[in-house]
Amino acid sequence: MSEFAFTVLDVKPEPYAAAPNLAVRLHITEATGARIHAIALRCQVRIEPQRRSYEPAEKTDLADLFGVASRWGETLKPLLWTQTSVMVPGFTEAVDVDLPLPCTYDFEVAAAKYLQALGNGEVPLSLQFSGTVFTRGESGFGVEQIPWHLEARYRMPIRVWHELMDAHFPNSGWIRLDRETLRRLGRYRTERGLIGWDRVFAELLPAEELEASR
Repeated sequence: MSEFAFTVLDVKPEPYAAAPNLAVRLHITEATGARIHAIALRCQVRIEPQRRSYEPAEKTDLADLFGVASRWGETLKPLLWTQTSVMVPGFTEAVDVDLPLPCTYDFEVAAAKYLQALGNGEVPLSLQFSGTVFTRGESGFGVEQIPWHLEARYRMPIRVWHELMDAHFPNSGWIRLDRETLRRLGRYRTERGLIGWDRVFAELLPAEELEASR
């Protein structure tokens, strides 16, 4: 039976992806010396918010997710970020591979809302692995399963995520609206001849609220 270990070497933006994507550089080792033909690797990436501290402004922005800070001892629980997969090529002893990590800027998604709220520091990640291993020996090919208990932890600098979003959505963000609400906003914009959605919300929000949010 093969014996694997996983280590995260780095996480960085994928510069040529059409959509926001991070590349997780994985170092995979196999301790028995078996000849690995390939691995169909699956990974569940979770954020562990309880493993870092927070500034007052971050606590305010995270109230929608975790409630008031006085209750965080009960509410600060791991968040599922995404599930992803990659085909690992054949190797013996060790190999490095890039694991794709698709990202969204939709603030209705808990992980995106959490990441956007962080101003500095690191994001504690837990990567939990599974998948199918194809081995090659003297008697032919073999098939094994990666046990669920294998995982790796990594503290990703939050600037990596902000750099990724700035590259794809410079100085902007996304919110999801009901179709009827969007239709009414579109009519409001057309009737007043407003250029751009920022002007629509600038008219609808009281001036003092806009000033306070800056």
